[in-house]
Parts: sequence; C-alpha cells; structure tokens
Amino acid sequence: MALETILSSDFAVKIIYPFLLVFTLVFAILQKSKILGEDKRQIDALVALAVGLIVVAFSWATNIIAGLMPFLAVSVVILLVFMILYGFVASDMREGLKLPKQLQYGIGILAGIALIIAVIVATGQWDKAYNALFGGGSFSSLASNILMIAIILGALAVVIFGAKKKATS
Repeated sequence: MALETILSSDFAVKIIYPFLLVFTLVFAILQKSKILGEDKRQIDALVALAVGLIVVAFSWATNIIAGLMPFLAVSVVILLVFMILYGFVASDMREGLKLPKQLQYGIGILAGIALIIAVIVATGQWDKAYNALFGGGSFSSLASNILMIAIILGALAVVIFGAKKKATS
C-alpha cells in the first residue's frame, strides 16, 4: 500500500499544482511578451493570478492538466537523456576531440534508437514490441516493411550524399 503524503493528496494534485503551473506559465508569457506594458510585474502577476484561479475553479480543466503532467515529466526526462547522450558526441567544447559531422549524426541516431529501446524496456512493453516485429519465428510483415524502407532510405542517402561530394569536387 502506498503511503499518501500531503504532496500526493487530492488537494495538492487537483488544486495547488495546476494553479502554480498556470500562474507561472501565464506570468512568464506576460513578462516575456510585454503585452500589458514594460515593467508591469504587478499587473502581470494579477492577471496570472486571476487566470490561475479561474482554471482551478473548473474541475475538467484541472483533470486535463493533472492527466498531462506525468506524460510531460516522462517526455522531458527522455529528452534530457537524449540530449546528454548526443552532447557527449556532438559537443565542440573539447578541442582535442573533433568528430566528423557524419559520425556525430550516426552516433546521435544510434543514441536515439538506444533510448527508444530503453523506454520500451522500462515501460514493460518489450515483449509486445518484439512479438509485433518478429512474431511467429520468422519476419512478420511489419518487420519486413521496416527493413525494406530502411534499405530504400539507405540507398537514397548514398545517392544524394554521393552526388553532393562529386559536385563539390
């Protein structure tokens, strides 16, 4: 049985968190866009407060916000992991290590594929995905279609990038 704390109570999840999120977002947008004028922090805060209070007054709005937040949090973590992995390869901060752009793109694609596989495994959907691709002991139609598309895209890439190198020479 999960221990319920004040942070996971219905009051916090359905009222406080959506209010803070909407208030902060509206205030930041008003500050950045300067719609209500230059250096009008108090007016921006009052408008953001009013919008935040109106949102929490309607339960359907807070249910939508509460339903989207776990997806947003997981998406941000996945994006952060990809950016860290790609940053190891594509970073130009280190003068001693300069990888060619094609190698950076290739490793970035491999990191993206590895991240997708890691997410599938972490969500417990690996068996379903594996059976959909390779079910029945031989290639399924989905796997053979993916393989054919990959071969066609690879051939197109060779033709396009090969033509550019010859044209520049």
